[in-house]
Amino acid sequence: MAEKAFLGSLMKAEYLLMDTVIVPEQLESARHKEIMRKMVEFKLAGKNLDLITFSTLPDLESVGGMSYLSELLSYADIEKFDGMEKLILESWKEREKRNILTVAAMNDWEIARVVSELDKINQLKVEDHTSLQQALATIYEAPWEDQSRLISVTSGIKELDDMTGGFRGGEVTILAARPSMGKTDVMLHFAKMAGWAGYLPLVFSLEMPERLITQRLMASTGGFNRTKMRDPKRMLSPRQKDKWSDVIMNLNETNMQIFDGAGQSMAEIRAKTRKLMNQFPHRKPILLIDYLTLIQPSQSYGGNAHQQVTEISKSLKNMAKDFDCHVICLAQLNHLGGS
Repeated sequence: MAEKAFLGSLMKAEYLLMDTVIVPEQLESARHKEIMRKMVEFKLAGKNLDLITFSTLPDLESVGGMSYLSELLSYADIEKFDGMEKLILESWKEREKRNILTVAAMNDWEIARVVSELDKINQLKVEDHTSLQQALATIYEAPWEDQSRLISVTSGIKELDDMTGGFRGGEVTILAARPSMGKTDVMLHFAKMAGWAGYLPLVFSLEMPERLITQRLMASTGGFNRTKMRDPKRMLSPRQKDKWSDVIMNLNETNMQIFDGAGQSMAEIRAKTRKLMNQFPHRKPILLIDYLTLIQPSQSYGGNAHQQVTEISKSLKNMAKDFDCHVICLAQLNHLGGS
């Protein structure tokens, strides 16, 4: 049922094909895989995904004929599209796990290899979204709790704004530096300033987990030494604890959203951005991605890093243009061959 509703929704709202995180191989039904492959072919050829286009297929009966395609369209439900994606991905992950265990048993894999392969599947997060408000709520009582209980657009820089004119919609900024030079802290500063200015900061942290992002935001905004964030109850002074709730209130006002899934693709980033734009229609998004070479490319390019960077850079530019938003992406100079 979920796959039928998913395909029907793609036919009804064609823009979803570009934004979905699902690929044909993740569908269970062979017929549904073929239908989605045809949709991708239509899209690449600049054709519509409607019944009229499907009717031109010489092998129409192989995908069920017009009656089956009409049935799919009747299942369309745009408002529940995100839920369909989640169901399909979860089902695919379960099938992949069973396949891995079957292959492992047939080929007598070592336990370490089995665990490694299963971990790859488990790391594919369907829901990796945390609003900063949620994240801050979990640490609100941190200065008064034992650490073991804790669960864990303007740039704001006048000279830079004067030089660049600020972060404009449709543009991409690449912030490049060598490792450990403070790129992530600069990015989070940009995110805070944009949020306080009324924008919607969407932070895609492909390397650092949300917990550490939140700690860095608290430390920089409150003027706390970052090492004290490891144990606020023991290390913060009474004066700093008094300031804690004010810092949380200030950060809440940014409406920052954090996505910390590893190996996210551009399709995933686009889908999550569109979803948040619908949730916050009165706030213009600004995307901040940490960092470029951790974005999953659509193909391996035989390990050619230059081609991967070229593809992702083009995709970032297209997204900035399509959503009329600014994209800030961090890059490691050692990965880009710079000096």
